[in-house]
Amino acid sequence: MFKRMSVALLAGASCLATGLHQAAAIETAPRQEPTATYAGQPVQRTAAPMRTAYAGRSNMGGGFIEFLFGDGQNQGGRYQQQPYQQQPPYDQRPLFQPMEPQQVMRQQEVAGAYPAFDPKFEKQLVDYQGNERPGTIIIDTPNKFLFLVQGNGKAVRYGVGVGRPGFTWSGVKQISAKKEWPAWTPPPEMLARRPDLPRHMEGGPQNPLGARAMYLGSSLYRIHGSNEPWTIGTNVSSGCIRMRNEDVIDLYGRVNVGARVVVI
Repeated sequence: MFKRMSVALLAGASCLATGLHQAAAIETAPRQEPTATYAGQPVQRTAAPMRTAYAGRSNMGGGFIEFLFGDGQNQGGRYQQQPYQQQPPYDQRPLFQPMEPQQVMRQQEVAGAYPAFDPKFEKQLVDYQGNERPGTIIIDTPNKFLFLVQGNGKAVRYGVGVGRPGFTWSGVKQISAKKEWPAWTPPPEMLARRPDLPRHMEGGPQNPLGARAMYLGSSLYRIHGSNEPWTIGTNVSSGCIRMRNEDVIDLYGRVNVGARVVVI
């Protein structure tokens, strides 16, 4: 019995020694260098994703045996992630296509804070005690009102924006033309003061003449709409009379070419 146990112990020790010798031989065998992919180089993609950066694996079987007998200092390198290509910061990524200068200006205007529209400049029917005939337009420059005489002692009153100091005027004109969504070509005098203005702008919501325009005689002055309703009730223009778009559309439908315009 004792003899059989001795033989078994000797056989086990022999197997252990043989395994250690084989492990040492495997460890001293030349190992393959890992394949790494860097930013800017083409990536060789396989049919299925691989967790290792090696092109081949060792013949140690992996798992616990490879952990015990492998090179501990380089084990981590077998599972290193591929180099990460740094992405640009979020706020530097182009989110939209470049906009035209007029669109940029409009976006800045809308984003800003502007005074609320004063209710006293809303369109309303008021009493009128003057001598002008129905259909006549009267512009009260100091009080920023435009009156359209109706007859029977009534007039429709609108709020307006008028000329800045030095650009106000008074007199009697006639409406010489009417245009819907007019184009705008700043006169040379305005371009001399504001060289940043466009030389021409087609009609549309961004056009400073707004939805409608009524031209006064042969002058450069107009009664026109505006995409800046917060300027109604102020001294803002270069001599033109500006109205909210909804108000100028209403007035446009009520008057004809040849109507008398009195500016006081």
